[in-house]
Amino acid sequence: MKWLLIFLMLAPGVGFGQSRPAAPKRAAPQKKSVEEKSAPAPTKWPIDRLVVEGNHHYTREQILAVAGLQVGQIAGKEEFDAARDRLVASGFFEMVGYQFEPAPGKEGEVATFQVTEIEAAWPARFEELGVAAQELEDMLRARDPLFSTAKLPPTQPVLDRYVKWIQEYLAGKGSQEKVAARLNPVGPEKLEIVFRPARNLPAVAQVTFEGNKAVPQNVLRDAIAGVAVGAPFTEDRFRELLNTAVRPVYEARGRVRVAFPKFRTEPAQDVKGLHVMVTVEEGESYGLGKVEIAGPTPLKPADLLKAGNIPTGDVANFDQVNEGIERMRKALSRAGFMQAKVTADRAIDDARKTVDLALHIEPGPQFLMGKLSIVGLDLNAEFEIRRIWNVKEGKPFNADYPQVFLNSVREQGLFDNLGETKSAVQINDQDHTADVTLTFGGAGPKKPAGRGRFGR
Repeated sequence: MKWLLIFLMLAPGVGFGQSRPAAPKRAAPQKKSVEEKSAPAPTKWPIDRLVVEGNHHYTREQILAVAGLQVGQIAGKEEFDAARDRLVASGFFEMVGYQFEPAPGKEGEVATFQVTEIEAAWPARFEELGVAAQELEDMLRARDPLFSTAKLPPTQPVLDRYVKWIQEYLAGKGSQEKVAARLNPVGPEKLEIVFRPARNLPAVAQVTFEGNKAVPQNVLRDAIAGVAVGAPFTEDRFRELLNTAVRPVYEARGRVRVAFPKFRTEPAQDVKGLHVMVTVEEGESYGLGKVEIAGPTPLKPADLLKAGNIPTGDVANFDQVNEGIERMRKALSRAGFMQAKVTADRAIDDARKTVDLALHIEPGPQFLMGKLSIVGLDLNAEFEIRRIWNVKEGKPFNADYPQVFLNSVREQGLFDNLGETKSAVQINDQDHTADVTLTFGGAGPKKPAGRGRFGR
Protein backbone atom coordinates (compact mmCIF):
# COMPACT_ATOMS: atom_id res chain seq x y z
CA MET A 1 0.00 0.00 0.00
CA LYS A 2 1.55 3.23 -1.07
CA TRP A 3 1.64 6.02 1.50
CA LEU A 4 0.90 9.59 0.58
CA LEU A 5 3.35 11.83 2.40
CA ILE A 6 3.28 15.56 2.95
CA PHE A 7 6.26 17.31 4.49
CA LEU A 8 5.32 20.51 6.28
CA MET A 9 8.13 23.04 5.91
CA LEU A 10 8.18 25.57 8.72
CA ALA A 11 10.03 28.26 6.76
CA PRO A 12 7.57 30.79 5.22
CA GLY A 13 7.11 30.75 1.49
CA VAL A 14 8.08 27.09 0.99
CA GLY A 15 5.50 24.91 -0.75
CA PHE A 16 4.51 21.30 -0.29
CA GLY A 17 5.64 18.29 -2.32
CA GLN A 18 3.27 15.40 -2.79
CA SER A 19 2.43 12.27 -4.70
CA ARG A 20 -1.00 10.85 -5.36
CA PRO A 21 -2.16 7.44 -4.14
CA ALA A 22 -4.08 4.98 -6.20
CA ALA A 23 -7.70 4.31 -5.31
CA PRO A 24 -8.25 1.12 -3.28
CA LYS A 25 -8.33 -2.09 -5.25
CA ARG A 26 -11.74 -3.65 -5.69
CA ALA A 27 -12.83 -6.98 -7.11
CA ALA A 28 -12.90 -6.97 -10.92
CA PRO A 29 -16.44 -6.60 -12.26
CA GLN A 30 -18.11 -9.60 -13.92
CA LYS A 31 -17.93 -9.62 -17.72
CA LYS A 32 -21.09 -8.27 -19.22
CA SER A 33 -22.76 -9.18 -22.45
CA VAL A 34 -22.40 -6.81 -25.40
CA GLU A 35 -26.06 -5.88 -25.00
CA GLU A 36 -25.60 -4.95 -21.34
CA LYS A 37 -24.27 -1.46 -20.76
CA SER A 38 -21.18 -1.46 -18.45
CA ALA A 39 -21.64 0.67 -15.26
CA PRO A 40 -18.70 2.84 -14.12
CA ALA A 41 -16.62 1.44 -11.24
CA PRO A 42 -17.35 3.15 -7.92
CA THR A 43 -14.71 5.55 -6.58
CA LYS A 44 -16.22 6.24 -3.15
CA TRP A 45 -17.32 3.91 -0.37
CA PRO A 46 -18.66 4.19 3.21
CA ILE A 47 -15.93 4.63 5.85
CA ASP A 48 -16.06 1.56 8.08
CA ARG A 49 -13.17 2.49 10.39
CA LEU A 50 -10.74 5.40 10.94
CA VAL A 51 -7.25 4.75 12.36
CA VAL A 52 -4.57 7.22 13.47
CA GLU A 53 -0.92 6.18 13.80
CA GLY A 54 2.17 8.06 14.98
CA ASN A 55 0.39 10.38 17.43
CA HIS A 56 1.88 10.99 20.88
CA HIS A 57 0.63 14.33 22.24
CA TYR A 58 -2.76 14.47 20.55
CA THR A 59 -5.52 11.91 20.74
CA ARG A 60 -7.13 10.08 17.85
CA GLU A 61 -10.34 12.00 18.49
CA GLN A 62 -8.58 15.40 18.35
CA ILE A 63 -6.85 14.55 15.07
CA LEU A 64 -9.96 13.16 13.41
CA ALA A 65 -11.93 16.23 14.49
CA VAL A 66 -9.49 18.36 12.49
CA ALA A 67 -9.45 15.88 9.58
CA GLY A 68 -13.24 16.20 9.39
CA LEU A 69 -14.04 12.60 8.43
CA GLN A 70 -16.51 10.32 10.20
CA VAL A 71 -17.37 6.65 10.21
CA GLY A 72 -20.28 6.00 7.84
CA GLN A 73 -19.39 8.91 5.57
CA ILE A 74 -19.14 8.19 1.82
CA ALA A 75 -15.60 9.12 0.86
CA GLY A 76 -12.95 8.66 -1.79
CA LYS A 77 -9.64 10.16 -2.78
CA GLU A 78 -11.03 13.70 -2.98
CA GLU A 79 -12.31 13.62 0.61
CA PHE A 80 -9.10 12.06 1.95
CA ASP A 81 -6.99 14.66 0.15
CA ALA A 82 -9.06 17.42 1.76
CA ALA A 83 -8.75 15.79 5.21
CA ARG A 84 -4.99 15.50 4.79
CA ASP A 85 -4.77 19.14 3.70
CA ARG A 86 -6.68 20.25 6.81
CA LEU A 87 -4.22 18.41 9.04
CA VAL A 88 -1.24 19.89 7.19
CA ALA A 89 -2.70 23.41 7.42
CA SER A 90 -3.20 23.03 11.20
CA GLY A 91 0.53 23.62 11.78
CA PHE A 92 0.74 20.79 14.33
CA PHE A 93 2.35 18.13 12.13
CA GLU A 94 5.63 17.76 10.27
CA MET A 95 4.26 15.02 8.02
CA VAL A 96 0.83 13.64 7.18
CA GLY A 97 0.06 10.57 5.09
CA TYR A 98 -2.96 8.36 4.52
CA GLN A 99 -4.06 5.10 3.00
CA PHE A 100 -7.47 3.56 2.53
CA GLU A 101 -8.34 -0.01 1.68
CA PRO A 102 -11.39 -2.25 1.55
CA ALA A 103 -12.85 -3.25 4.92
CA PRO A 104 -12.52 -7.03 5.40
CA GLY A 105 -15.79 -8.74 4.61
CA LYS A 106 -17.73 -5.48 4.32
CA GLU A 107 -18.81 -3.03 1.67
CA GLY A 108 -16.74 -0.16 3.00
CA GLU A 109 -13.20 1.03 3.59
CA VAL A 110 -10.67 1.34 6.41
CA ALA A 111 -8.76 4.62 6.39
CA THR A 112 -5.47 5.15 8.22
CA PHE A 113 -3.81 8.52 8.82
CA GLN A 114 -0.09 8.47 9.66
CA VAL A 115 1.11 11.68 11.35
CA THR A 116 4.42 12.96 12.62
CA GLU A 117 3.88 15.61 15.27
CA ILE A 118 6.04 18.69 15.62
CA GLU A 119 8.13 17.98 18.71
CA ALA A 120 9.11 21.57 19.52
CA ALA A 121 6.18 22.81 21.59
CA TRP A 122 5.90 25.17 24.56
CA PRO A 123 3.35 26.36 27.12
CA ALA A 124 1.21 29.32 26.09
CA ARG A 125 -0.38 32.13 28.06
CA PHE A 126 -2.21 35.45 27.59
CA GLU A 127 -1.01 38.79 28.88
CA GLU A 128 -2.72 42.20 29.26
CA LEU A 129 -5.45 41.56 26.69
CA GLY A 130 -8.27 42.86 28.88
CA VAL A 131 -10.09 39.50 28.90
CA ALA A 132 -9.80 36.63 31.38
CA ALA A 133 -7.30 34.02 30.23
CA GLN A 134 -9.82 31.20 30.79
CA GLU A 135 -12.28 32.96 28.50
CA LEU A 136 -9.71 33.06 25.68
CA GLU A 137 -8.70 29.44 26.33
CA ASP A 138 -12.32 28.29 26.05
CA MET A 139 -12.79 30.22 22.81
CA LEU A 140 -9.66 28.79 21.15
CA ARG A 141 -10.38 25.25 22.32
CA ALA A 142 -13.90 25.45 20.87
CA ARG A 143 -12.48 26.52 17.49
CA ASP A 144 -9.45 24.20 17.40
CA PRO A 145 -9.62 20.67 18.89
CA LEU A 146 -5.79 20.56 19.07
CA PHE A 147 -5.41 23.72 21.17
CA SER A 148 -3.84 23.45 24.61
CA THR A 149 -2.00 26.01 26.74
CA ALA A 150 0.14 23.17 28.13
CA LYS A 151 1.94 22.52 24.84
CA LEU A 152 1.71 24.48 21.61
CA PRO A 153 3.97 24.27 18.53
CA PRO A 154 5.29 27.74 17.63
CA THR A 155 4.70 27.33 13.89
CA GLN A 156 3.56 30.31 11.84
CA PRO A 157 0.19 28.76 10.84
CA VAL A 158 -0.66 28.13 14.50
CA LEU A 159 0.41 31.56 15.76
CA ASP A 160 -1.19 33.49 12.87
CA ARG A 161 -4.47 31.61 13.24
CA TYR A 162 -4.72 32.18 17.00
CA VAL A 163 -3.72 35.86 16.76
CA LYS A 164 -6.49 36.37 14.18
CA TRP A 165 -9.09 34.60 16.32
CA ILE A 166 -8.11 36.50 19.47
CA GLN A 167 -8.30 39.84 17.66
CA GLU A 168 -11.74 38.93 16.29
CA TYR A 169 -12.90 37.94 19.77
CA LEU A 170 -11.63 41.18 21.30
CA ALA A 171 -13.27 43.19 18.53
CA GLY A 172 -16.58 41.53 19.40
CA LYS A 173 -16.17 42.99 22.88
CA GLY A 174 -15.44 46.47 21.54
CA SER A 175 -11.65 46.35 21.74
CA GLN A 176 -9.46 47.21 18.74
CA GLU A 177 -6.29 45.93 20.43
CA LYS A 178 -3.80 44.45 17.99
CA VAL A 179 -2.36 41.15 19.20
CA ALA A 180 1.09 39.62 18.76
CA ALA A 181 2.48 36.18 19.60
CA ARG A 182 6.01 36.05 20.98
CA LEU A 183 8.31 33.23 22.03
CA ASN A 184 9.89 34.29 25.33
CA PRO A 185 12.48 32.59 27.57
CA VAL A 186 11.29 31.70 31.08
CA GLY A 187 14.25 29.70 32.38
CA PRO A 188 17.27 27.70 31.30
CA GLU A 189 16.29 25.99 28.02
CA LYS A 190 12.63 26.82 28.67
CA LEU A 191 10.40 28.97 26.48
CA GLU A 192 6.78 30.04 26.43
CA ILE A 193 4.43 31.48 23.82
CA VAL A 194 2.86 34.74 24.96
CA PHE A 195 -0.16 36.32 23.28
CA ARG A 196 -0.12 39.99 24.24
CA PRO A 197 -0.79 43.45 22.80
CA ALA A 198 1.36 44.22 19.76
CA ARG A 199 2.31 47.65 21.10
CA ASN A 200 5.87 48.07 22.32
CA LEU A 201 6.65 47.75 26.03
CA PRO A 202 9.76 49.01 27.85
CA ALA A 203 12.47 46.38 28.12
CA VAL A 204 14.33 45.25 31.23
CA ALA A 205 17.88 46.63 31.15
CA GLN A 206 19.14 45.90 34.68
CA VAL A 207 18.02 44.00 37.79
CA THR A 208 19.18 44.64 41.36
CA PHE A 209 18.21 42.61 44.44
CA GLU A 210 17.71 44.08 47.90
CA GLY A 211 17.58 42.25 51.23
CA ASN A 212 19.59 39.22 50.09
CA LYS A 213 22.21 37.78 52.43
CA ALA A 214 22.34 34.00 51.86
CA VAL A 215 22.84 34.37 48.09
CA PRO A 216 25.29 36.90 46.63
CA GLN A 217 24.10 39.65 44.30
CA ASN A 218 26.08 38.33 41.32
CA VAL A 219 24.53 34.85 41.60
CA LEU A 220 21.02 36.30 41.60
CA ARG A 221 21.77 38.61 38.70
CA ASP A 222 23.21 35.75 36.66
CA ALA A 223 20.06 33.71 37.33
CA ILE A 224 17.67 36.41 36.11
CA ALA A 225 19.75 38.00 33.35
CA GLY A 226 19.35 35.30 30.74
CA VAL A 227 15.55 35.38 30.85
CA ALA A 228 14.68 38.96 31.84
CA VAL A 229 17.26 41.41 30.48
CA GLY A 230 16.12 42.64 27.07
CA ALA A 231 12.61 41.20 27.51
CA PRO A 232 9.47 43.41 27.60
CA PHE A 233 8.51 44.31 31.15
CA THR A 234 5.13 43.58 32.69
CA GLU A 235 4.60 42.94 36.38
CA ASP A 236 2.99 39.52 35.90
CA ARG A 237 5.68 38.31 33.51
CA PHE A 238 8.55 39.58 35.67
CA ARG A 239 7.13 37.94 38.78
CA GLU A 240 6.83 34.67 36.87
CA LEU A 241 10.49 34.96 35.83
CA LEU A 242 11.50 35.44 39.46
CA ASN A 243 9.68 32.24 40.37
CA THR A 244 11.09 30.18 37.50
CA ALA A 245 14.69 31.49 37.48
CA VAL A 246 15.52 32.85 40.95
CA ARG A 247 13.39 30.76 43.29
CA PRO A 248 15.27 27.52 42.34
CA VAL A 249 18.52 29.19 43.41
CA TYR A 250 17.12 29.57 46.90
CA GLU A 251 15.41 26.18 46.99
CA ALA A 252 18.76 24.53 46.27
CA ARG A 253 19.76 26.02 49.64
CA GLY A 254 16.65 24.89 51.51
CA ARG A 255 15.03 28.35 51.42
CA VAL A 256 11.58 27.08 50.48
CA ARG A 257 9.79 30.12 51.93
CA VAL A 258 11.68 32.67 49.84
CA ALA A 259 9.43 35.52 48.68
CA PHE A 260 9.67 38.54 46.42
CA PRO A 261 7.09 40.82 48.06
CA LYS A 262 7.69 43.88 45.90
CA PHE A 263 9.75 45.40 43.14
CA ARG A 264 9.97 48.87 41.67
CA THR A 265 11.24 50.26 38.40
CA GLU A 266 13.00 53.38 37.19
CA PRO A 267 14.71 54.33 33.92
CA ALA A 268 18.17 52.77 33.64
CA GLN A 269 20.96 55.36 33.70
CA ASP A 270 23.44 53.97 31.20
CA VAL A 271 21.23 52.15 28.69
CA LYS A 272 17.72 52.43 27.31
CA GLY A 273 15.28 50.40 29.37
CA LEU A 274 14.17 49.80 32.95
CA HIS A 275 16.16 49.18 36.10
CA VAL A 276 14.12 46.73 38.21
CA MET A 277 14.85 46.60 41.94
CA VAL A 278 13.57 43.45 43.66
CA THR A 279 13.04 43.06 47.40
CA VAL A 280 13.89 39.54 48.63
CA GLU A 281 12.70 37.86 51.83
CA GLU A 282 14.97 34.85 51.96
CA GLY A 283 13.42 32.98 54.90
CA GLU A 284 15.17 30.27 56.87
CA SER A 285 16.80 27.11 55.60
CA TYR A 286 14.66 23.94 55.84
CA GLY A 287 15.74 20.32 56.03
CA LEU A 288 14.41 17.44 53.94
CA GLY A 289 12.30 15.08 56.03
CA LYS A 290 10.48 12.00 54.76
CA VAL A 291 10.37 11.05 51.07
CA GLU A 292 7.64 8.52 50.31
CA ILE A 293 5.80 7.06 47.33
CA ALA A 294 2.12 7.98 47.58
CA GLY A 295 -0.41 5.83 45.77
CA PRO A 296 0.03 2.92 43.37
CA THR A 297 3.21 2.30 41.41
CA PRO A 298 4.12 -0.43 38.90
CA LEU A 299 7.51 -0.95 40.56
CA LYS A 300 8.16 -1.62 44.22
CA PRO A 301 8.27 1.68 46.16
CA ALA A 302 11.52 0.65 47.84
CA ASP A 303 13.15 0.00 44.47
CA LEU A 304 12.05 3.36 43.11
CA LEU A 305 13.27 5.22 46.18
CA LYS A 306 16.61 3.41 45.94
CA ALA A 307 16.89 4.41 42.27
CA GLY A 308 16.08 8.03 43.14
CA ASN A 309 18.63 8.14 45.99
CA ILE A 310 17.27 11.43 47.32
CA PRO A 311 19.27 12.36 50.44
CA THR A 312 17.14 13.10 53.54
CA GLY A 313 17.98 14.54 56.93
CA ASP A 314 20.06 17.39 55.51
CA VAL A 315 19.30 20.70 53.81
CA ALA A 316 16.33 20.41 51.44
CA ASN A 317 18.28 20.83 48.21
CA PHE A 318 15.66 20.77 45.47
CA ASP A 319 18.27 20.53 42.76
CA GLN A 320 19.12 17.13 44.24
CA VAL A 321 15.41 16.32 44.65
CA ASN A 322 14.73 17.02 40.98
CA GLU A 323 17.75 14.95 39.92
CA GLY A 324 16.45 12.06 42.06
CA ILE A 325 12.99 12.34 40.53
CA GLU A 326 14.57 12.14 37.07
CA ARG A 327 16.47 8.98 38.10
CA MET A 328 13.16 7.45 39.20
CA ARG A 329 11.55 8.36 35.88
CA LYS A 330 14.42 6.64 34.04
CA ALA A 331 14.03 3.54 36.21
CA LEU A 332 10.38 3.38 35.14
CA SER A 333 11.41 3.87 31.52
CA ARG A 334 13.83 0.95 31.76
CA ALA A 335 10.87 -1.20 32.87
CA GLY A 336 8.92 -0.25 29.76
CA PHE A 337 6.99 2.73 31.17
CA MET A 338 8.42 5.15 28.63
CA GLN A 339 5.83 7.88 29.21
CA ALA A 340 5.97 7.80 33.01
CA LYS A 341 5.70 10.99 35.04
CA VAL A 342 6.84 11.52 38.62
CA THR A 343 5.57 14.53 40.56
CA ALA A 344 6.13 15.67 44.14
CA ASP A 345 3.80 17.25 46.69
CA ARG A 346 5.48 19.19 49.48
CA ALA A 347 4.37 19.20 53.11
CA ILE A 348 6.18 22.10 54.78
CA ASP A 349 6.42 22.03 58.58
CA ASP A 350 7.25 25.58 59.65
CA ALA A 351 7.63 24.62 63.30
CA ARG A 352 10.22 21.90 62.65
CA LYS A 353 11.67 23.67 59.58
CA THR A 354 11.38 20.52 57.47
CA VAL A 355 9.84 19.54 54.14
CA ASP A 356 8.32 16.09 53.54
CA LEU A 357 7.76 14.85 49.98
CA ALA A 358 4.95 12.64 48.69
CA LEU A 359 5.88 11.33 45.23
CA HIS A 360 3.12 10.42 42.79
CA ILE A 361 3.70 8.02 39.89
CA GLU A 362 1.78 8.24 36.61
CA PRO A 363 3.26 5.24 34.79
CA GLY A 364 1.32 5.40 31.56
CA PRO A 365 1.23 2.27 29.37
CA GLN A 366 3.97 -0.34 29.54
CA PHE A 367 5.72 -0.72 26.18
CA LEU A 368 6.91 -4.15 25.07
CA MET A 369 9.71 -5.10 22.72
CA GLY A 370 8.49 -5.30 19.14
CA LYS A 371 10.54 -6.14 16.06
CA LEU A 372 14.33 -6.05 15.92
CA SER A 373 15.81 -4.99 12.56
CA ILE A 374 19.53 -5.13 11.78
CA VAL A 375 21.15 -3.16 8.96
CA GLY A 376 24.69 -3.47 7.58
CA LEU A 377 25.62 -7.05 8.55
CA ASP A 378 25.78 -10.30 6.61
CA LEU A 379 23.53 -13.19 7.59
CA ASN A 380 26.07 -14.86 9.91
CA ALA A 381 26.85 -11.68 11.81
CA GLU A 382 23.17 -10.79 12.03
CA PHE A 383 22.44 -14.22 13.49
CA GLU A 384 25.02 -13.66 16.24
CA ILE A 385 23.68 -10.20 17.06
CA ARG A 386 20.15 -11.55 17.37
CA ARG A 387 21.44 -14.38 19.59
CA ILE A 388 23.07 -12.05 22.11
CA TRP A 389 20.28 -9.43 22.06
CA ASN A 390 18.59 -10.01 25.41
CA VAL A 391 15.31 -8.07 25.18
CA LYS A 392 13.00 -10.59 23.57
CA GLU A 393 9.90 -9.74 21.62
CA GLY A 394 6.87 -9.28 23.88
CA LYS A 395 8.97 -8.50 26.99
CA PRO A 396 9.10 -5.07 28.71
CA PHE A 397 11.18 -2.69 26.62
CA ASN A 398 14.21 -1.04 28.22
CA ALA A 399 14.65 2.36 26.55
CA ASP A 400 18.37 2.45 27.46
CA TYR A 401 19.18 -1.04 26.22
CA PRO A 402 19.77 -0.46 22.47
CA GLN A 403 22.61 2.00 23.03
CA VAL A 404 24.02 -0.01 25.94
CA PHE A 405 24.02 -3.06 23.67
CA LEU A 406 25.88 -1.26 20.86
CA ASN A 407 28.44 0.08 23.32
CA SER A 408 29.04 -3.47 24.59
CA VAL A 409 29.45 -4.78 21.04
CA ARG A 410 32.16 -2.18 20.42
CA GLU A 411 33.89 -2.68 23.79
CA GLN A 412 34.09 -6.45 23.35
CA GLY A 413 35.57 -6.11 19.85
CA LEU A 414 33.17 -8.44 18.08
CA PHE A 415 33.84 -6.90 14.67
CA ASP A 416 36.83 -5.65 12.68
CA ASN A 417 36.63 -2.19 11.11
CA LEU A 418 33.46 -1.38 12.99
CA GLY A 419 32.38 2.05 11.81
CA GLU A 420 29.49 4.15 13.01
CA THR A 421 26.77 2.32 14.88
CA LYS A 422 23.41 3.73 15.81
CA SER A 423 20.07 2.66 17.16
CA ALA A 424 16.62 3.93 16.27
CA VAL A 425 13.45 3.22 18.22
CA GLN A 426 10.00 3.43 16.66
CA ILE A 427 7.26 3.75 19.27
CA ASN A 428 3.90 2.24 18.33
CA ASP A 429 1.23 3.91 20.44
CA GLN A 430 -1.57 1.75 19.10
CA ASP A 431 -0.28 -1.56 20.46
CA HIS A 432 2.30 -0.18 22.94
CA THR A 433 5.32 -1.79 21.34
CA ALA A 434 8.77 -0.46 20.46
CA ASP A 435 10.52 -1.57 17.27
CA VAL A 436 14.33 -1.26 17.25
CA THR A 437 16.66 -0.84 14.27
CA LEU A 438 20.40 -1.37 14.82
CA THR A 439 22.69 -0.04 12.09
CA PHE A 440 26.31 -1.22 11.72
CA GLY A 441 28.71 0.62 9.44
CA GLY A 442 31.84 -0.94 7.94
CA ALA A 443 31.69 -4.02 10.14
CA GLY A 444 33.31 -7.31 9.29
CA PRO A 445 33.17 -10.42 11.51
CA LYS A 446 36.13 -10.83 13.82
CA LYS A 447 35.17 -13.82 15.88
CA PRO A 448 31.99 -15.63 16.92
CA ALA A 449 30.06 -13.53 19.38
CA GLY A 450 30.00 -14.99 22.88
CA ARG A 451 27.41 -14.46 25.51
CA GLY A 452 29.37 -11.52 26.89
CA ARG A 453 27.91 -8.86 29.09
CA PHE A 454 24.71 -7.96 27.28
CA GLY A 455 22.39 -7.93 30.26
CA ARG A 456 19.20 -5.95 30.22
